[in-house]
Amino acid sequence: MSDKPRVLCCDGIAERGIEILREVAEVDVQPKGLSGEALHTRLAPCEAVVVRSATRIDAEAIAAAPRLRAIARAGVGVDNIDLSAATARGVIVINSPEGNTISAAEHALALLLALSRKIPAADAQLRRGVWSRKEFVGRQLYRKTLGVVGCGKIGSEVVRRAQAFGMEVLVHDPYLNEARAESLGVRLVSLDDLLKQSHFVTLHAPKAAGTMGLIGRRELDLMRPGAGLINCARGGLIDEPALVEALQEGRLGGAALDVFVDETRPPAHLAPFPNVVLTPHLGASTEEAQEFVAVDVAEQIADILEGRLARSAVNAPAIAPETLRELAPYLDLMSRIGRLHSHLLGGPIESVELQTAGDIAERDTHPLSLWLLVGLLSPLRSYPVNIVNAPVEAEAWGIRVSQGAAESTRGYASLVTARVESGGRTHEISGTVFGTEDARIVEMDGYRIDLAPRGAVLFIWHHDRPGVIGRVGTLMGDRGVNIAGMQVGRVSVGGAAVMALMLDNPIDDATLQHVRAFPELTKAMLVDFD
Repeated sequence: MSDKPRVLCCDGIAERGIEILREVAEVDVQPKGLSGEALHTRLAPCEAVVVRSATRIDAEAIAAAPRLRAIARAGVGVDNIDLSAATARGVIVINSPEGNTISAAEHALALLLALSRKIPAADAQLRRGVWSRKEFVGRQLYRKTLGVVGCGKIGSEVVRRAQAFGMEVLVHDPYLNEARAESLGVRLVSLDDLLKQSHFVTLHAPKAAGTMGLIGRRELDLMRPGAGLINCARGGLIDEPALVEALQEGRLGGAALDVFVDETRPPAHLAPFPNVVLTPHLGASTEEAQEFVAVDVAEQIADILEGRLARSAVNAPAIAPETLRELAPYLDLMSRIGRLHSHLLGGPIESVELQTAGDIAERDTHPLSLWLLVGLLSPLRSYPVNIVNAPVEAEAWGIRVSQGAAESTRGYASLVTARVESGGRTHEISGTVFGTEDARIVEMDGYRIDLAPRGAVLFIWHHDRPGVIGRVGTLMGDRGVNIAGMQVGRVSVGGAAVMALMLDNPIDDATLQHVRAFPELTKAMLVDFD
């Protein structure tokens, strides 16, 4: 038997990637997806596994592979991999974040051209033996306005290609700052203004709670008559029933879609419209993209098996183990402070500053800023942000990152303070660790509190008046919500105050809206720290 490690390749990995793996390992190639016992049996002797989207590596699969060291996703998304289970087992998860960027951008342009020139309908009619041109008069892209919703890696590539066609480009992205927009040569506008002014709108936003149904009936009504809508980002960004209504009423010039809410069957509700272009999620389906991601993850697997670091590790810190042990409670605290900051953003992030004081300032605090960025940026991205790519993400989005030492510990042995500037406003959150692992947030924008950032916390900004706390508590009780603890911070008696309610479980939107309706309240938000 060979002494080489074993690697399982599922879902049809490009041959060039398999060749690279065979140089360092025994490779078990399974072109089709595996599941259940068949997957567990194949995976049991392996030190690494490579998958695309068909095979799911869940906690049971990981538990069935005691020798497993690495899981590779030949693509961007890692939704089919249980990151928590992998991390708990010390299994490195890697992906290929750049692999489909160009292919997806080109597909968006292909859909744009197909829609503007009515190519699919003309092709279908000609194949039926009908030669007719008058109903297929299209529109040129030159001097038209393209609205790009979401300007990350793929959106930026779409921008560059659209500009080559002579299009004016408007961008809506709440996390894109003016410096980055200027470098791209685009104009930042609100979503409403983008919809009103654009001849074509293309979506490149992540799939998240705040973007599902991003384009609904209201937004479709705002679009200029005859405009075209393109989506090759994520299914669910468009309210499909509302889109059908808009098409039936003739308010849209058409739509071109590569992704859908339900991708288990053809979109029969959209197929009857001749001005709708449909493709079955082909954004990353090019020979070049598939070979790129296969080679990329194969090289990373080879690096891991030979004791080197992976360049696109989703969950693996590139920090000395002794440093991790020393800073562990503060690293977790910084990630949670970053998550809280992500809920306070007032617009594009301009700068992030970390200050340390006391004993913690004597250590290597660079990892603290990495964990802060991970906590801050992760909720804002559709792809994993980790300590490996967090600085790159910050630089790409024009975010200034700095750190330094503060003079005062404010009475604590150690103090960490994160200051984030966004949308012209600055928020400041400080924390410390008591003992070896009792992490606390001790100050937020000048309000002194003593909060363990765990689980669901309802933050309420209010006027310090008698009865406010009681009314909120009564509402929680009436709605069946148990309050595990409460902290109140205020600057002066009768002035502004902030209340933090630690809840046994998150509240629903209806309860949150009831809270926000109290006249004494200025703001309320729910943060799930876990």
